[in-house]
Amino acid sequence: MPFDAGYEEDDQGSSDEGGRERRFQDFDCPDCAANNPYDDAFGDGDEVRCYYCGQEFRAEVTDSGRLKLKAT
Repeated sequence: MPFDAGYEEDDQGSSDEGGRERRFQDFDCPDCAANNPYDDAFGDGDEVRCYYCGQEFRAEVTDSGRLKLKAT
């Protein structure tokens, strides 16, 4: 099942903070749809890798606290 490259993950968060400071504990890969839990929270500007397909993404958090993943 293909996913849009601009897929936004908006219901997974690890803190009560909003905006660009929001941290995330996991993400669903836009390429293969696998859920990837992270022990260390990640946020805006961090790079994450899908443990299943190996694709790397740069995390971008919008001013409203929504996660966008851009392939690197």
